[in-house]
Amino acid sequence: MLSGCATNNPVDLEARSIAIQENAVPVSGGVGTVNPLLPAVGPSYVTLNVKEVAPSGRVPEAGMRAITSGSGYVVQGDGLVMTAAHVAVELGNEIQARAGNGRVYSGKVIAINPNNDMAIIKLRGFRGVAVKPAMPGCVAPNNLVFTLGRPHAQGDTARIGELQGRHFGRAVAYGKFGYPDALVLKMDTQKGESGGPLFDSNGRFIGMVVSTLTDANGNLINVAHAVPATAVAKFLCSQTQCDPQWVPIAQAGVDSCDQMASQ
Repeated sequence: MLSGCATNNPVDLEARSIAIQENAVPVSGGVGTVNPLLPAVGPSYVTLNVKEVAPSGRVPEAGMRAITSGSGYVVQGDGLVMTAAHVAVELGNEIQARAGNGRVYSGKVIAINPNNDMAIIKLRGFRGVAVKPAMPGCVAPNNLVFTLGRPHAQGDTARIGELQGRHFGRAVAYGKFGYPDALVLKMDTQKGESGGPLFDSNGRFIGMVVSTLTDANGNLINVAHAVPATAVAKFLCSQTQCDPQWVPIAQAGVDSCDQMASQ
């Protein structure tokens, strides 16, 4: 467990308790590697509740139940957040994002790509810490990775696993959402963690969790998928004036490894 106390509740400090889980793949030294990174990467992770905007453009009543919930991460410190498209659902939906300081910030879905399961959110009044992107191609298979997310009916969780491969090899579709390919993770993610950030062993962002896989009977098989940071960066930079740190990632392929761009 990690717990901290934030003075004056700043957004750049982590005040939540984050449980570390490594059930699927007991990685040697995993907890010892991840625990020291949480104070730095934790503030970039948010949890999300999504409310549908009425046809008139009005936001539903404050007491109405959210249509979805999930996880997300800050991509620019002025309040740009990304999550999975199947969490955001529709362009214009209203977002309530709980940040590392415990405060809830309001925002709106400003861009969505259902074909690669990505969405961009703009939060109002938020200033905080963004993830530091890196080339997924610089992480070799079987190396430690970890995610941040909030499983339904559970607390904030850092989930440790391994990168199994950079390609799944075929497209995946679920309703109107899907993705053409994905990073494959040895990890037992759960519902509610979709849209959460995936980090390498140095705490650099290399992808976004989009799905947990099951067998024909619906049983978890301890394998998850993540959209690579290269695809995230391409979408972000095509829709916004992205920070310079995202540009070389956006221009790279998923198998590329530019160590300078990953620092």
